[in-house]
This record gives sequence, C-alpha cells and structure tokens, in this order.
Amino acid sequence: MVILNEEILNSVQKPARYVGNEVNCVKKDKNSVKIRFAFCFPDVYEVGMSHLGLKIIYHMLNEREDCYCERAFAPWSDMENIMREKNIPLYALETKDPLSEFDFVGFTLQYEMSYTNVINMLDLAGIPLLSEQRNNHPFVVFGGPCAYNPEPLADIADFFILGEAEEVLNEVLDLYLVWKESKASRKEFLEKVSEIEGVYVPSLYYIEYNDDGTIKQMVPKKSNYKTKITKRIVRDLDKSYYPEKMIVPVTEVVHDRIMLETFRGCTRGCRFCQAGMIYRPIRERSTSKLVDLADRLVKSTGYDEISLTSLSICDYSDIENLVKTLIEKYRESNVGISLPSLRIDSFSVNLINEIQKVRKTGLTFAPEAGTQKMRDVINKGVTEEDLIKSVRSAFELGWNNIKLYFMIGLPFETNEDIEGIAELAYKVVDEYFNVPKEKRQKGLNVTVSTSSFVPKPFTPFQWFGQNTMEQLYEKQRLLKEKIKSKFITYNWHETPISFLEAVFARGDRRLTKVLIRAWELGCKFDGWQEHFKFNKWMQAFEECNIDPHFYATRHRDLDEVLPWDFIDVGVSKSYLINEYKKAEKAILTHDCRLGCTGCGITKLLKGGKCFNE
Repeated sequence: MVILNEEILNSVQKPARYVGNEVNCVKKDKNSVKIRFAFCFPDVYEVGMSHLGLKIIYHMLNEREDCYCERAFAPWSDMENIMREKNIPLYALETKDPLSEFDFVGFTLQYEMSYTNVINMLDLAGIPLLSEQRNNHPFVVFGGPCAYNPEPLADIADFFILGEAEEVLNEVLDLYLVWKESKASRKEFLEKVSEIEGVYVPSLYYIEYNDDGTIKQMVPKKSNYKTKITKRIVRDLDKSYYPEKMIVPVTEVVHDRIMLETFRGCTRGCRFCQAGMIYRPIRERSTSKLVDLADRLVKSTGYDEISLTSLSICDYSDIENLVKTLIEKYRESNVGISLPSLRIDSFSVNLINEIQKVRKTGLTFAPEAGTQKMRDVINKGVTEEDLIKSVRSAFELGWNNIKLYFMIGLPFETNEDIEGIAELAYKVVDEYFNVPKEKRQKGLNVTVSTSSFVPKPFTPFQWFGQNTMEQLYEKQRLLKEKIKSKFITYNWHETPISFLEAVFARGDRRLTKVLIRAWELGCKFDGWQEHFKFNKWMQAFEECNIDPHFYATRHRDLDEVLPWDFIDVGVSKSYLINEYKKAEKAILTHDCRLGCTGCGITKLLKGGKCFNE
C-alpha cells in the first residue's frame, strides 16, 4: 500500500487528484474478493472522472461480490517526478495498492493521443510494456472507441474488448475464475478468452505485408483461431446496467454534473463520424426509466445539473416530453437541464424555452462545414436556413453567446468552402442585429472553432488521406484573414497534433515501436499543447525508419487491406464504399429513421431488424 504523506501532497498542484475517498466511491475488503480490476484512464483525474463509461463499468463490476474495481489515472508531471524519485509505483485510488498487484489492468482508449500515457502508466506501475514480456503480471486489456483499430497497441495489449464492455466483461471475469482455479498457463487463458465474442488477442495472429508496405493479410497462428472479431452490443438499454450512484469528485472536473445517457447510436450517417458508425444500431432508454434514474442520481450525488447525453440529443424520440418532465420535476429545487452540441435542424424553440426557465446554459451548434456543397459531401443534412432560424430563435429568447463548430481539411474541400465558414459566422452576427433591441441581450459573442479533419476507421472517409500540415495551416491563415469582426472569436486546433492523431487512427502494429521510442524520448500528455513534443515524435519515426505520412496523408485504394479489416462493427465495407462515392458527387443519404439505408447492421441483430423499426 502506498502511503501519501503531507510532504508529497503539498508538493503537487492538485493533491485531490491522488487521494480518492470521494462520495459514492466503493470500499471493499480487498482480501474477500477473488478478482481485482484496475480501471485506468490515460489522462488526468479531471478528464477521466468526466467519462461516463468509467462510471458505468466501475459501479457495474463492483456489484459483483467477487470483484473489486478500483481507479487509476495518469499523474501530472509534478506528481510523476515525485513518484519516480521516491520509487512510488502507480497505485489505485481506493486501496492505494500498486497496479502490479491487480488481476486486470484495463484502459479505455478515448483518444489516440493518450497512447504514450498508457505506456507511461504501465512503466510507473512496474508492468512490462510488451505482452510477451509478462508472466505473473496483470492482464492488460483495452477497450473504447480507439480499440476499433487495435493494431498500434497490438504488441502491448494482452487482449482488446471490441464493443460495449457491459456485454463482455462479466464473461471475461467468469472465465478468469475458472482459469485461476485450473492453474493453467497465461497463454491458455488468452486462447480461451479469445473465444468470447468481441474479444481480440493480437498475439494469436501475425501480419504479412506487401512489398509496398501495405498489408497483405492477417494470419491466425492456429487454424482454430477466429478470423473475424465481431463487436458486442447492449440490446436493451432499459434492462442494461446503469449506476444509481456516481462518484462525486472532491475537486472540479471537466463535466461536473449528472450525465444521463438517453440513447446509443446515431441514424444520421455523417460520413466523417466514427461514433455514428461504430455505435450503431440506435437504442433508446424510455422516458420513464430516465426520469427514475435522474431522481436516484440527484438524491445520491447532490448535483444541481443534469446533462442529457447521446451522439445527437435532439434525435431522442421523446425529447420534448423528457425535458419538460425533468424541468417540472426539479423546478423548485433549481436543478438545471443541459444539452450537449445541438444539430441545427433538430433545434426546437419550445425546447430551448423550457431549458432557459431554470437556467441559461451556453448554446453550441455544429454546422461542421461552411457551404451547402460541403455539408452535402459529409452528409450533414442541414442547411444555412436551419442555422439562421435556430440562432434567431436563440437570440430572441435572450441568448447572446453562440459557439459554432466546423472542420477543415474535409474531402473534396476548396478554399471557397473555407471562406464559407467566415461568411456563415458573419450571417449569424447579422441575424443578431436583425432581432429587435428589446428582444435581445447586449454583448454578442460568436465563437468559431475549427478542428482539422482526421480520417477514422469504419467511416466512408477512412480511405481519404488527411491534408498535409502545410495545407491545414494555409486554411487556418485564410480564415484568420476573413474573420475580423469584434463579435467573432476564432479558435483552431493545432495541426501537428491532428497529424499524429491520423497516424495512429489509421496505423498498424509496426507503430508500436515508434510509440515506445517516442515515450522513451519524453513524449506523454500529447493531447496537451504544453506537453506536446512534435520534434521528439519525428525523431522517433526517423529512428524507427517509419514514414508517418504513409499512414496519415496517403490516399488508400478502395481494395487495399486495411489494418482493421478483420473487425466486424456491423456496418459493411460495401456500404462505406458506396457512401464515399456518393460524397464525391455531394449526394445525400437520408436519416435511417426514415427507412433502412442498408448499412448492414441488421445482421448483428436477432430477428434481422433494427431496434426502432
């Protein structure tokens, strides 16, 4: 057990990150359980404790009497320096025991730029970095959206969970108990766990390459190993596990509120959006279930804000009734309701009017592109008229702070499309002044944010090479020139970080050595601008004789074998190819709530139909 004294805690910026003992954290007798599971988030406490998936899995595993799930986060550099100086191993918050004493060390992969933190946390824990080097060590398991291209971490992972972990983890732990009793070898456990649907064990396969460096095929080392890994899905959200208590952090975190998951999946089919493809099919929680969960969570946490979460919140089929019910229920106790980024076409005047009765929250819209041509290319399915109508309604109801999110570097984009972003922002400003003075609040601020497009696996744009950094810089420069209004603030995402994100999003297992070398050179917290060391990354690629442009900026042929082709997410490759070709012609595909678009997801479902058909 690690002892944290006052000298250590007084030496770091935010000691609350490292002490645990929060409201609703789980306390068990570690000696009375058969399985110890460390849920690791490869970023700081404030970011990790804002992640809903962590809270679901943490409380779900702790419902098992035979399991104790604890948490670990990446220590900030000040704490890490002390830990290395004093030989303090990375520990779990609940018991302060080193991670090396656990049975499983599980990482959620939410962002490619957290991979060096995974390496750093394993090293701090004294766990060998490579799977082949582990003997009597914990099993290292990865899940989350980035696991849908597991290959850059293939030599590090013992196994991956593909899909929704609530469906898989209990089967894995049940198998572990049997294996532990049998005293069989570590490899025998990995062979057995690979038989569970949704589990991928990289060490059971090797990769053959073509002369040009592309992949020829992935080959199982034994004939009985499966050649296709199919994701797992929760079929009925009303019956699936959702915590009635959530840990309340003792320090401020990014999303410090109740998160109420309304539904999973998305029917819109935006061609850049990985989440919209990998989380299919759509599954909703009922309004009655959500209201009941909200009541239990308000009582158990004391929070005064409920955030309704999903990929596209206004697409929830009973959204107005849900919002009105919650607002009426908590009107006297002043519990506010907030919605994440809104689709412009789903924006409801009545809905926003209900929300602002309790508390005005910020409004964020995501047009994604500045021209109609580009919105059709990406299949956004919204118009300029939709946006102007929505912001006018907001201004008339007293909002004066609007955020607009866009992407640059999208497939088939021109400079005219970039200029369209600035023009659209100016039209939003004009609409503010079109509203009578007596109806609007003073002090308009429109924030325009652009991120650089990153091609992601299992999207129609997975074959499209990312713009070079020079091209992206030029597009950012063009926007800076075009946006001169005192009412508009322009923010942008740094392109070197987006470049590396694309490398690892579309990479293969040859990148593991680059990842480890970059970490050896001091790379970590790569998603944090103040820690990002691009020159060290380029040194690592050079030393490992790997060209990062081969992964990030290279256009790929539609018949090329992709590193993730052995994974079945339910959306067929032929559908993605067809969507790519439609994007070239700026042809829209309708929302699949209006009728099946033939993505292929039905083959994963019993009965052959999507849940909401």
